[in-house]
Amino acid sequence: MSGFFGCIEKTDCVSNVFYGTDYHSHLGTKRAGLAYFNSKTGFQRAIHSLEDGYFRTKFENDLVNFSGNSGIGVISDTEAQPIVANSHLGKFAIATVSKIVNADELENLFLNSHRTFSETSQGSVNPTELVAMLIADDENFVAGIENAFNEIKGSCSIILLTEKEIIAARDKLGRTPVIIGKNLNGLAVASETCAFANLGFEIEKFLGPGEIVRITAEGYEQIRKPNDQMQICAFLWVYYGYPPSYYEGINVDETRYRCGAALARNDNTEADFVAGIPDSGLGHAIGYSNERKIPYMRPYAKYTPTWPRSFMPQNQVTRDLVAKMKLIPNPAIIRGKRGIFLDDSIVRGTQLKDNTRDLYDKGIKEVHMRIACPPLTYPCEFLNFSRSRKTLELATRKAINQLEGTENVDMKKYSTTGSEEYNAMVERIRKNLGLTTLQYQNIHDLVEAIGLPKDRLCTHCWDGSSYF
Repeated sequence: MSGFFGCIEKTDCVSNVFYGTDYHSHLGTKRAGLAYFNSKTGFQRAIHSLEDGYFRTKFENDLVNFSGNSGIGVISDTEAQPIVANSHLGKFAIATVSKIVNADELENLFLNSHRTFSETSQGSVNPTELVAMLIADDENFVAGIENAFNEIKGSCSIILLTEKEIIAARDKLGRTPVIIGKNLNGLAVASETCAFANLGFEIEKFLGPGEIVRITAEGYEQIRKPNDQMQICAFLWVYYGYPPSYYEGINVDETRYRCGAALARNDNTEADFVAGIPDSGLGHAIGYSNERKIPYMRPYAKYTPTWPRSFMPQNQVTRDLVAKMKLIPNPAIIRGKRGIFLDDSIVRGTQLKDNTRDLYDKGIKEVHMRIACPPLTYPCEFLNFSRSRKTLELATRKAINQLEGTENVDMKKYSTTGSEEYNAMVERIRKNLGLTTLQYQNIHDLVEAIGLPKDRLCTHCWDGSSYF
């Protein structure tokens, strides 16, 4: 994933953009950047790698070199951005939250038209530069953004800084959120509303799918109406959204409490305590504990002073090591006990298998795993959610391959809760991970916990139902 933040105020906004962007650090681990504009020096920009450090420590020394009443920032799991571009539309800085599935096709279209790319990302074209070129290929910014929406397969939300204003555009199907905040001094726009509170901004507007707004320090203007269809990623609430954030007016942690409570109502397993796998499993576990009146305890302590997020290193072996080192089991809590553990999801299962082995080594009697979403049976086609590059890396597909001897099966049977195939798959995953019992959330209860109609949510990774 990635996340962006922009701000335009009546006074200097350098500090607010810096801290607002920092509040998106949970969404990206690879690159980050800031861009500001002032009338004397024009556009100023800095980009740093986050693979060996955190956003705040990387950028705080740059702040003395920046000034301006408008600026944007982004933390990305993929490319270096923002891009500063010059075109017939004028000079502008741009950042995106995107996954462009047909990037190679679009790149070739431009190359065949004798166009030149100056940025690269992981050996390929930089997706944000590609978006900038699609925008500049039309007569104005609105038409250009619509051109990008029409050409891109995948998803793309955009924040664009010109000499006079900020233009924000939400993905045409609203897969990722864009929200406007307001204070007495101006406006901000963000991927996460958790960036607003401590900077004095109040939520002003949730952009609709495909909506485009022009923002100045005085207010905002809708310059493209939202589309009717929406496919916002349901995983925002389950996993990668930050607990105090809101999407479509629905709070993340409240949703996680409801998810945990729904799991509890479908469970009668006896246990001595309930626990959440830090961090995103905590809200689900509290909801489960409150519903079943089983004590909530902390059998794990997460050591954060020196160990960063488990998927920050680019090497999988190193990521697995970091994931193991940051969670410290507490034998005093778990020895001889039966525990029910809540987690947001199982992707590969590698980390969960190691954690389960550690729990048994420290004397736990039973490990009952409850997962807040249905089994992930389809790789995400629309967001940079998982680093799994091959379908067989998914714990579900590995189990199916063990059962069938092939990946070429009717996946609908395996993604239908309660079917014979579904039950066999879950049982095989349980055995593979060494768990006492394993239960997943069903899709109906997840949708109900979020509170939006199913046709407004992207649930593709669970049932393969979404579309471009």
